[in-house]
Amino acid sequence: MFILPKLPYDYAALEPTLSADTLRTHHDKHHKAYVEKTNELAKRAGLDGRSLEDVVRDAHRKADQKLFHNAAQAWNHAFFWLCMTPQPAAPSGPLKAAIDRAFGGVRGFKDAFVAEGVDHFGSGWVWLAAGSDGLKVISTHDADDTLIRDGLFPLLVCDLWEHAYYLDYKNDRKTFLERWTDMVANWAFAERQLAAANGAGEGFLYPEVAASETGAARRDAPGHGDRPPA
Repeated sequence: MFILPKLPYDYAALEPTLSADTLRTHHDKHHKAYVEKTNELAKRAGLDGRSLEDVVRDAHRKADQKLFHNAAQAWNHAFFWLCMTPQPAAPSGPLKAAIDRAFGGVRGFKDAFVAEGVDHFGSGWVWLAAGSDGLKVISTHDADDTLIRDGLFPLLVCDLWEHAYYLDYKNDRKTFLERWTDMVANWAFAERQLAAANGAGEGFLYPEVAASETGAARRDAPGHGDRPPA
C-alpha cells in the first residue's frame, strides 16, 4: 500500500512562486489520484507489497503502460515536493563544484534548465541528474522518469505538466521555470542526492506503509535506487 506523502511545508509556504491554491489542487487532487490508482493497479498486477521503485520498473519492463504512468507519476510528484523549499540557499560544496564543471556556474545551469523545460513539447518533467560523466539537464515526457534510465541519478526535478503552474502563470512556462529555479529550488536536497549518488548515504525512496498499518511510515524520504556507474 502506498500513501500520499504530506507536503513538507504549508500550502502557502511557496508563495508568491506557487500559490496555496496550486499546491492544494496539485497535491490533494492530482498526486492523490495517481497514488490511489497505483494501489489499485499494483494489487491487480500482483505487485502489492513491493516498493514503488520496483513497481515502476516492473511495469515499464512488462509494458504495462497504465500502471507505469500512475506509479511513475506518484513517484515523480513525491520527489518534486522535496525539490522545493520556502527557505532556499545557494548550492555549495561538491554540488557547486559539479555545477561549475558542467554548466560554468549556477547561472549556466539555470539557463540550461529553463531552456530545456521551455523547449519540451507537451507534458513532462525537467531534471538535473548526475551520471558517470557529471551533471546534466534532461527532460522526460509524460510520466517518464530517471528510475528506468541506467546511469542517471536525480538531484532536482520540476514539473512541466500544466497543472503544476497554469493557475499561477497561465501558459507562461518560462516565467514559472525562472522563478522556480531562483526562488524555491531546494539545493540542500540536491546536495544530499549528489552525496547519495557518490555513495554517501541513501537517496530518495518513496515512503511506504506496511499492509497492517494505517498511518506511520515504514520508511521515509529521502532515498533513490541505483547509483550511476563510477
